[in-house]
Amino acid sequence: CEILSSLPLQMSLYFNVYFFPFWWLITVAILYVKYPALSDYYKFILVTVMILVSLTELIRLYLGYVGNLLEKVPELAGFWLLTLLPQLPIILFLLFNEGLKIHSLERAVHIIFAAFLSFQVVAAFFALRRMVNTLATRFRLTEFHRLEEQRPAPG
Repeated sequence: CEILSSLPLQMSLYFNVYFFPFWWLITVAILYVKYPALSDYYKFILVTVMILVSLTELIRLYLGYVGNLLEKVPELAGFWLLTLLPQLPIILFLLFNEGLKIHSLERAVHIIFAAFLSFQVVAAFFALRRMVNTLATRFRLTEFHRLEEQRPAPG
């Protein structure tokens, strides 16, 4: 029985769990400092983004842990989709939008977070592909053995 969990993905998730509160505190502190200098629509966007990222990150990390460690394809696929669609574009928006008046510390933590997300997208894709192929092969073999048992004996 081969273990299908991805060690690089699990290590990345482990470090991400400890990095996320650090990222959140720095981002909220800098948002508090630069909030009066932002325009009204950037104020609304940043508050909305912080709430969305916070909720999505908790769900995403849970799905990543469960999907990778327990070798569950739906959870790992959900993790991959949550990483690829809302999280990565939002972090790239926070990193590259100059209208947000980005501070150097903020840019540094966004770069690290974007690196985590980029690595996790790639690692989760390969882990997911390996899990799906292995589970499909196991399914085909069990179906083959079931058909072999049902076949009448010759003679």
